[in-house]
Amino acid sequence: MDLGLSGKVAVITGGSSGIGLGVAERMAAEGAEVVICARREDVLEGAVAQVAERTGKTIARLSIDVTHPAEVDRLRDEVMRRHGRVDILINNAGTGIYKPFLDVTEDDLVGGMQLNFFAQFRVAQRFVPIMQKAQSGSIVNISGCSGLMVLDPPFLSTCPGPAKAAEIRFTKALAAEVGPSGIRVNCIVPNFVVAPERFERWRNSMGGGSRTSSEIQEEWGARITLPGKRWCTIDEIASTILFVASPASSYTHGSVIVVDGGYGRD
Repeated sequence: MDLGLSGKVAVITGGSSGIGLGVAERMAAEGAEVVICARREDVLEGAVAQVAERTGKTIARLSIDVTHPAEVDRLRDEVMRRHGRVDILINNAGTGIYKPFLDVTEDDLVGGMQLNFFAQFRVAQRFVPIMQKAQSGSIVNISGCSGLMVLDPPFLSTCPGPAKAAEIRFTKALAAEVGPSGIRVNCIVPNFVVAPERFERWRNSMGGGSRTSSEIQEEWGARITLPGKRWCTIDEIASTILFVASPASSYTHGSVIVVDGGYGRD
């Protein structure tokens, strides 16, 4: 299926690893002009090299901290300098803090809102005027299941959950406002995704120990209803994101799409 992504300019925040890198790789393979941003220059370099090795395509990178408004301005300005437009924005940068409510610090609380909801709001606010001028564009916000449900320990969600919920509500509100300008806005809500860099964080949340990635997946995939109760792969979640971002999904707008393997809990 031709997704119609060839030649499209796509900006991906948090694009140096995990889901963001998976989307960047798939976008590049489809012929899009991809710009990824993240904070760590060394990791960005590795991401660009990986995409080139696997697809033969070159993508652009920018070392940007999306929690700082001036840095978000720089992202917009650099994308416009290089490409003169933006067709697709993937708001992927985010984090999760898994602590009991009384252990959440002020830095945890503020940092979680900054990197999750505030960053999505600010990045979209810089790029929407460009899309409005073109009367077209696609924005995909990446949230998380803690925005829709309460997860069991150690995935406690009093801190990240409300930020993820704000991303979902923001998607709905923004879609209603900018839809008449030809801009589609949607939200993807993944649950457990196999991303190696996350396992150490989860292991720490569980109090350390010697449990392997496979053991963690088995334990916390118990409610998944797909055969094998397996977690989602990066390629599987990237496929969903690409479709929703692409012209092939032209009537999908204001939608919140849960990708959880039938985790089965409201």
